[in-house]
Amino acid sequence: MRKIIVSAGVTIDGIFEAETMGQWAAPYYSEERDAFIRGLILASDALLLGRKTYDLQAYYWPNQKADKYGIANHKNSMSKYVVTSTALQSQWNNSTAIKDNVLGEVAKLKQQPGKDILIEGSATLVGSLAQAGLIDEYNLLVHPAVMGSGKHFFKEGAGLTKLQLVESQPISLGVVLLRYAPTN
Repeated sequence: MRKIIVSAGVTIDGIFEAETMGQWAAPYYSEERDAFIRGLILASDALLLGRKTYDLQAYYWPNQKADKYGIANHKNSMSKYVVTSTALQSQWNNSTAIKDNVLGEVAKLKQQPGKDILIEGSATLVGSLAQAGLIDEYNLLVHPAVMGSGKHFFKEGAGLTKLQLVESQPISLGVVLLRYAPTN
């Protein structure tokens, strides 16, 4: 059975929004951090994304012509499943919209043969899948910055999800990788 792996960069106070990443994530880029992200991407053969994250990535990745680490070609060729209530405006290679019975369709994806299914960002989708018990692992890159306000990765009122620490690894420039698996 395939695993659904969540990957997100966050601040210490849990902010993850793309609009402010230049402030809290960009100062902490390092080869070590990039190697971890690259490894997650290359270990997966499918992306599962919310609509906003899909639109951001569909705009960016098809335009990356230099493929220094194999990420652009890999992302562009892998299957993409987009949870959305509307038709996709941009068509990124191998993209499929999931409009109905989202939990059932995602459960079916997990049963298919293949590598891990990676979710990048997509906090609303992650919240729904977590409540249904469909998330297998969380990979959080915690950046040493506090925003004080902004969009939090984990929504207020989502309910208790108990997690077991799988790995804790300091990365250069004060970034810390935290890998968790749900225990319930």
